[in-house]
Amino acid sequence: MHRLSAIELRNSFLKGKFSAQEICRFYLNRAMKMDEQLGAFLSLFPEQAMERAKALDEKKASGQVMGKLAGLPIAIKDNIHIEGEITTCGSKFLSNYRAPFSSTVCRLIEKEDAIFIGKTNLDEFAMGSSTQDSAFQSTSNPWDLTCVPGGSSGGSAVAVAARMAPLALGSDTGGSVRQPASFCGIVGFKPTYGRVSRYGLVAYGSSLDQISPFATTVSDTALLMEVIGQHCEHDSTSLPIPGEDYLEGMNKNGLMGMRIGVPREFLEQLAEEPKKIFNDSLKKFQELGAQIVDIDLNILKYALAAYYIIATAEASTNLARFDGIRYGVRAPGAKTLEEIYTMSKEEGFGPEVKRRILLGTFVLSSGYQDAYYRKAQKVRTLIIEKYREAFKLCDLIATPVSPFAAFEKGSIKDPLQMYLEDIYTIPINLAGVPAISVPNGFTSDKKPVGIQLIGPQKADKRVLHAAYAWEQATPFHNAMPPLAQQEI
Repeated sequence: MHRLSAIELRNSFLKGKFSAQEICRFYLNRAMKMDEQLGAFLSLFPEQAMERAKALDEKKASGQVMGKLAGLPIAIKDNIHIEGEITTCGSKFLSNYRAPFSSTVCRLIEKEDAIFIGKTNLDEFAMGSSTQDSAFQSTSNPWDLTCVPGGSSGGSAVAVAARMAPLALGSDTGGSVRQPASFCGIVGFKPTYGRVSRYGLVAYGSSLDQISPFATTVSDTALLMEVIGQHCEHDSTSLPIPGEDYLEGMNKNGLMGMRIGVPREFLEQLAEEPKKIFNDSLKKFQELGAQIVDIDLNILKYALAAYYIIATAEASTNLARFDGIRYGVRAPGAKTLEEIYTMSKEEGFGPEVKRRILLGTFVLSSGYQDAYYRKAQKVRTLIIEKYREAFKLCDLIATPVSPFAAFEKGSIKDPLQMYLEDIYTIPINLAGVPAISVPNGFTSDKKPVGIQLIGPQKADKRVLHAAYAWEQATPFHNAMPPLAQQEI
C-alpha cells in the first residue's frame, strides 16, 4: 500500500480492493515500527483511527456516497486542533492542553471521510527550520538519519516521506512546509494567504501563517487542497471565494509557452551543487517549451530582515496569552501571581521561542516601533508591489527552496545562520502568494533537493498545474528513501 499514491489508495478502497480497516491498520503498523528511528509523531490514535475506519467500511457497505478522501489516513501537525486531542505545539507549556474544538481544516477533512492517525512533531510553536527545537524529541530525515528533516513542519514531512501516512498537514509561516518538503523529497504547497482557513491553528505570525498540505505527488496535493481550500466564516482573513477544482484540466496544461521568471541576482547565496541542479532545471523547462525570463526582485535582499521583525512582533503578541493562568502548564513552585506569570513562561518556553519573543517585544517597544516594525511593514508593501510588477513579465517564478540540502543535526549553532535557511521561502509569505516545492534532483551524497514555483495571488491552480507538468516530465517524485522501501 505504501507504494500507492493517495488517489490510488482511495480508489483501491472504493473498488473494494482494500477495506478502510486494512488501510488504517497497515499505516498505523508502519508508524509504530518505523517511528522509533524517525521521531515524526508526538502521538498516534490507534483506537480512534480504527473505530473511524470501521465506520467508513460500514458507510461504504450501506451504499452511501463516499467523500473525496475516503479511507485515507492523514497526519496532522501538532499545532492544529483536533477536538479532544492534545495540542502541544511542541512545547512543554501545552503538554496538558486538550483542544476544545476542531480546526476548520480538520472538520473539512473528516467530512470527506479521511482518518486522523496522529499528531506530528514540530519546532516549538512552529519557530524553527530543523525540527530540533521541539521540547519533546528531535525528528530525523528518512534519507539520512544523521540529518534534519527541515522545519518547522518536519514531523509531517517525514510521515509522508517515510510512507507512514499518504497525506499530512503542516503550517507555513516562512517556509515551514516547503523547506522540509525539499529536504525530504516530497511535495509541499503553500497556498495563497487566506485560501485555507487558519481557524484552529495556534498562531505564530497571524499575517504570515498558512495551513498547507504535504503529499508524495502534485495530484494528491491538489486533491487535499480541494477539500481544505474553502471559505471559512470563523476566519476574518479567509478569502470570500468558492473552492476550486484543482484536479480539473491538470493533464492538459503543460509548460509549453509558459513564461518562467528567474531573479538571478537573488541566487547568490546558493551552494554550488544546488545551484547546478537549479540551472539544469531551467534548461529542462526550456526543453518542455517554457520561456525563461530574467526579472528584477532585488528588493528581496531586505526580506529576511523585514520578516524577522514582523514575525517576531506578531509572535510576541500572540504568545502573550500563555501566562500559566488560563491554560497550559503552571509553574509548580510559583506562589504569587507575578511568580505564576514569570516562572511559567521561564519554565514553559524553550530558548528559540524566548529569543523570538524578546526580539518581537523589543521592535514593538516605545521608541523603536517606528524605527523597526513600521519600516519593516513598508518594506513588505514594496515586496508585494515588486512581485506584482514581476508577474506582468512572467506567469510563474522559479527559485530554489533552500540554499542547501538537508544538514546534519547540531551542525548549525548560530541562530542567524539558521534563519538564512529560509531566505528563498520567506518572501512568499510576506507577499501572500502561492508557492510549491517539488522534487528536483539529488546531491552527490543522495540528499533530495526541491525547486520552488511561485504564482501571483489566487493563482493556486496555475502553480499546481505547472508543478504537475514538471513532475510528469521528471523522475524525481518516484524516488523513495531506502528506509521507507522496506515491507513492514
